[in-house]
Parts: sequence; structure tokens; C-alpha cells
Amino acid sequence: MKFNLDGLDVYFPYEYIYPEQYSYMRELKHALDAKGHGLLEMPTGTGKTISLLSLITSYQLAHPEVGKLVYCTRTVPEMEKVLAELKLLQEYRLERIGKRAQMIALGLSSRKNMCIHPSVAEERSRESVDAKCRKLTSSWVRVKSVDDPDIELCDFFEEYEKTGAEALLPPGIYTLQDLRVFGRKKGWCPYFLARHMIAFVNVVVYSYQYLVDPKVSQMVSKELERECIVVFDEAHNIDNVCIEALSVNLRQQTLDSAGRNISKLKSKVNLMKQKDAQRLTDEYNRLVSGLAQQGALTAPDDWLGNPALPNDILRESVPGNIRRAEHFLTFLSRFLEYLKKRLNVRQVESQSPRSFVQHCASDVMVEGRTLRFCYDRFTSLMKTLEIVDTDEYTPIQLVADFGTLVGTYTKGFILIIEPFDERMPSVPDPVLQLACLDASLAIRPVFEKFQSVIITSGTLSPLDLYPKLLNVNPVVVQSFQMTLTRECICPLVATRGMDHSAMSTKFDMRDDPGVIRNYGKLVAELSAVIPDGMVCFFVSYAYMDSIIQQWHDKGILEEIMKHKLVFIETQDVVETSLALDNFRRACDCGRGGVFFSVARGKVAEGIDFDRHYGRCVIMIGVPFQYTLSRILRARLEYLRETFQIKESDFLSFDAVRQAAQCVGRVIRSKSDYGMMIFADKRYNRHEKRDKLPKWITSHLIDAHLNLSTDMVAHVARDFMRRMAQPFDIHAGQKSLLSKEQLMQMGAGA
Repeated sequence: MKFNLDGLDVYFPYEYIYPEQYSYMRELKHALDAKGHGLLEMPTGTGKTISLLSLITSYQLAHPEVGKLVYCTRTVPEMEKVLAELKLLQEYRLERIGKRAQMIALGLSSRKNMCIHPSVAEERSRESVDAKCRKLTSSWVRVKSVDDPDIELCDFFEEYEKTGAEALLPPGIYTLQDLRVFGRKKGWCPYFLARHMIAFVNVVVYSYQYLVDPKVSQMVSKELERECIVVFDEAHNIDNVCIEALSVNLRQQTLDSAGRNISKLKSKVNLMKQKDAQRLTDEYNRLVSGLAQQGALTAPDDWLGNPALPNDILRESVPGNIRRAEHFLTFLSRFLEYLKKRLNVRQVESQSPRSFVQHCASDVMVEGRTLRFCYDRFTSLMKTLEIVDTDEYTPIQLVADFGTLVGTYTKGFILIIEPFDERMPSVPDPVLQLACLDASLAIRPVFEKFQSVIITSGTLSPLDLYPKLLNVNPVVVQSFQMTLTRECICPLVATRGMDHSAMSTKFDMRDDPGVIRNYGKLVAELSAVIPDGMVCFFVSYAYMDSIIQQWHDKGILEEIMKHKLVFIETQDVVETSLALDNFRRACDCGRGGVFFSVARGKVAEGIDFDRHYGRCVIMIGVPFQYTLSRILRARLEYLRETFQIKESDFLSFDAVRQAAQCVGRVIRSKSDYGMMIFADKRYNRHEKRDKLPKWITSHLIDAHLNLSTDMVAHVARDFMRRMAQPFDIHAGQKSLLSKEQLMQMGAGA
């Protein structure tokens, strides 16, 4: 339908719209009109993606001055879902307004997901695909191939280069598969074509890292105009993504490999001195003038960008003591020896970057200002030496990353050196961690550069903490309810076992045999009542392994397996994928299954258990972070001092948003139904419960609080019996708005 929203004609590809979609679009429009940022929480399964796409593409149509839509997702499957929704919307727009609605939209991912070269695409890791691609496409390799026809090049890249500026996509919506098909048809490289097309598209869909991680954003997103509208979807963990983008960990084996890299680079420099000394001289002269001014790092030999944020990179000449290649490698060797010495500790050490740099300068004469240029100087050397097997040099690249970050930042970071993992103190595993403590550092350039940034998810509660964490003042902050014609969500809090003793994963209770038995009985009782699929989330892999082992010893696992097959998530991706596949088969054939998983794991973040695959989710415990982690404690202290966020508030907020994300897996549309069981006595407290999203707490009635296992089973039986009754589809339309109703609402407004 086409309807008018506060003066804007919105094209929406369905005949009816949910009230919350209409409200969501209205708030979104307010943010765009105000040219400001927005924070919007929308329940899962209510059409958030199509609402975003319909409103923003309609806004682009009405306001040609608005730039492209940059839609950021966490995973490739999510990207494909967005593009599929956009295809549906585009078909409707073309039907209604013809050619005026034409647009170009595409998904962009790594070479590994886009390459069509037969031998390169076979490589397993992303790094090896990147390296093999560079071997076939680097400018110096292509120059050499003119004199030596035996040098292999990529035919797809050569065809793309020959076509030059004429290599364009016709209007349409292109998924990664569509781009690969188009690339094969034209003989063009889909990856470089997609990169080139970013300047011309109306909508681009890609990963968070392409905007938040400075190493990638400087390479891919640098040319995006200020008028762009940026959307971060499923952004409940955006603060963690920002922190990871600016953090570096160095282990002993990384430093050893970096040492071998330096030796290899030294021999390559000596060889070049004999064969082509002029290249080294040219590089030296260029560095005297300054890296930035001379544009030393140019495409298409696109190395990752500087790990520091754009505004923090020094735009001046490289210091004299690292301009010559051999001097720079000697400098790196000194820095590496210092890092190895620092890593050889008996007890934990913690210090600020400023203190670390001062100590480094006094010990091995490596100064902070020189370190700031470490990454750019390293990249320049790699290009001068014409090195293409970049995956081999990842260790030394990490050291250069580390050097640049530690030399650039004095606030918002901490250095922690640990001789072993506290959870396994008998195993020596020293690690040097440069940890970013301030999520706002990485996302600040995004907020500053683009006029409207929308952060949205189904689980953003409590909303008031995100503006503090990200240091932003959004013009719109809103959480929406879910309109239902039947109570298809049944959240409840289980606090006691059948023996009426409390259930909790609190540190002083989690290993109590009575608690473990009661949790097992809860799962066993529900497996007998709930049809098809159940999902059970634990607070950590270690706790899950321990509890399953004890359930096996007590015969509880055998009891569960009388009713359902048991499948377990592991830290191995292939094993977990196989377990998920077999879990779905067990649900499809009617045998039923229980999937044991972990909060914060891959399954909790990216897998939907819709329809019969997830009729019940049990969250065993409150998934707090490992509170003895020194990095977490440093971050808590930083948040308290800088943003006045209490430790307990942040820890509870973080744990409850993870729990909400886990239970949210169970309901993916309004025709779906499922139970959400919070199995821990702490969820009975207001301060925990109130941090859950409103669309969950609005269905959490007082009668479903503080339940014992037998009461939970009784509620489950009653709920499943009600849900089994025939559902009147026409009744479902009562919660939908037609075009006529929208017009009346508009007139009323």
C-alpha cells in the first residue's frame, strides 16, 4: 500500500501494517527530519527490517538531496535477508511508480564470500583468499606480466580493469549470489565491481566492521558522503563490536612469528638493494615528503588502513629514524625484543599506554611518536618490496597495529600482561593485551561524519544506557510494544525446584548438587510437556559441560532423552552446524529435540528457533560476564569515572540484554508462539526484571513469577493446550491497520 505519513508518501509492499510498524516509521522520520541520530527498540517478528527499508527509500525518493542508505548487519545471512526484503519492496515500487523508483542496491562482503576465481575461491580462510587474490591482482605483478607471459593473472580482474569506468551494474537489487552470477556472465570480478559501485548505489548492505573498524572503513567507506543515512541493525552489542575493533592481543607465538617475518623482510630488503636500489630510494624520498601528501598507499593494491581513527593519524613526515627500510626493520626488532621481555612475567602487570611508552623509550629508545607511524611505515615497506603473500605477515602486522595504537592513545585504553589464564593457572600462556575501554572512540567518527545514524534492535533495554556508553545525544529514543491478537508469548520466572529449594547460578550456589539436580528436573519435566523443539541456554561453556556431566551421572539426561534427543553446541563451528542440522531433522520428524547452548555464543547471537524448532527457551542463570576478568574490571572503573555508570548497573544491563537476546530466539513472527523461562531466583527482583525489553515484561504477569518446577510444568501444559486450538487467521487481522484506517489516523492526528 501507499500511505501518507506526516506529509511523506510511503511505499509499503503489504496490504496491511502493524500499529507498531507505523509508530516505528513515524519516530524514524522524526530522526531523519531533524538530521539527528535515533535509538529504536522494536520487538522481534514485527517487521522491523521492511519498516526501515520502506520509510528510508521513500524518504530518499521525496528528498533527492539525501544520500545513500548504509545498512549495517552482523552476519552474511542477515545481509541476505535484508536484500531479499528490499527486492520485494522494489517490485512493489516499480509496479506503483515505474522507472522513477529504479535503484541500485548491493551487498558487500569479503573476497572469500565474493570471489569467483576457481583456485582462489577454494581457499578456506579469509586471509589466504585475500593473499592469493593479491598475488593475481597487485599492480606490480601485472606490470611484470607484460614482460613475462607465464605470470598468472586473474582474468576476471583484467576484464574489469579493461572496462574501466564503464564497469557498472544496471539498476536492480544484488545479493552476493547475484553479484557472482553477474560477474561470471560479464567476466568481471564481483568484489572489485561492488567496491567500485559503492559510489553509485542507493543502498549498500555490509558488515559493522566496514564502518566501525578504522582499518577497514578507511579502505571501503572513506568516500561515503555526509548525507548518508546509516542503520546499525541488531545493534544490542554494538559497544562490544566497537571495543574489539580497537583492541589487540599479542601472545608468545605471535611475537616469535613476527621475529621470523622481520628476518624475511631484512633479506628481501638486501636483495632489493642489489637488484633495484632505486625503488628503496624512491620510497625514502616519498617518506621525507610525508605519507599522506604523496598518497603512498593507493588502490587497487588495497592493504588494510591505519588502525587508529582518521582524526588521530598524524598528517606529517615520517620520523627520520625509520625512513630507510633497514632502519625501520631494526626499529621493529628493538620494539619486538622489548615486547618479548615484557611478556616474560611471573605475575599480572597493568599500566596505561602513556606509562608503557615512557618505559619503552627509556629501555630500548623506541619513542611514542615513532610508534604512531609504525603501521603506515610497515604498509609502505610491504608495497615497496612488492609482497603479495600477506597472510604470512599477519604476526608482524599485528605488532605494527599494536605499536600505532599504543603510541596514539593515552586515554580510554589499558595494557594488561597476564602470565596465564586465571581459569587454568597451571598452563603458562602469557598474553599482552591492549584493550580499548571506551566504545565511543570507535563509533565517534561515524556519528560525526553522517547526519543520521539509527541504532535499532529487538533487545536494547534499558535504552538510557546506550547514549552514555556511545557518548551520543540521539534526537529520538523509543521502545515499542508488540500488538497481539492472542497471548502467544509466555514469559515466566522459575525460582525453585520441586523440593522448593532456590535455583540460581550465583557463584556460591552454582555447584550445589541440589541446584544442579533441580535444573535437570526442570528440563526433564518440560521435555515431557513441550512438543517438538526446546532450547536451553547456559551462562558459559564450562558450566554447561559441568552440569551436563552431572546430569548424566545422576540419570537425568537419560530421563530427558526418553522424550527428546539432546544436541549440544561446542566451540567448534562445524560440530555446532552439524548439531543444529540434526536438531532440526529431529523436530521435523516428530521425535523432538533439546538444544543445549551458551549465552554470548554463536547460536545465541545468530540462529533463529522459529516455529516448531523453538516452542520453549530456558535461560539457566543470569549470564554475567566473567567478573574476575581484569579487562572487564578496568572497563568498569573507566565507565564509572568517565560516564558515571555504576558497576552493578552495567553488569546487570549487560547480563539481562544477553538473556533477552537468548529468549528472543523463540519468537520470530506474530503467528509463532513459545515460552520464555528465566530459571534463576534473581530474575524475581525488580532491578533485573525491569531491564528486560517492554515487549517481554508486558506479558510477564504476577502469577508467572516465583514459580517452582511443578508449577512451571502446569503453566506449560495449559499454554500449549491453548496454543493448540485452531487459530482464526481473520482474528489476526484485527491487530493490522489497513490503508483506510491509516488515513483516518492521519486525519485524526
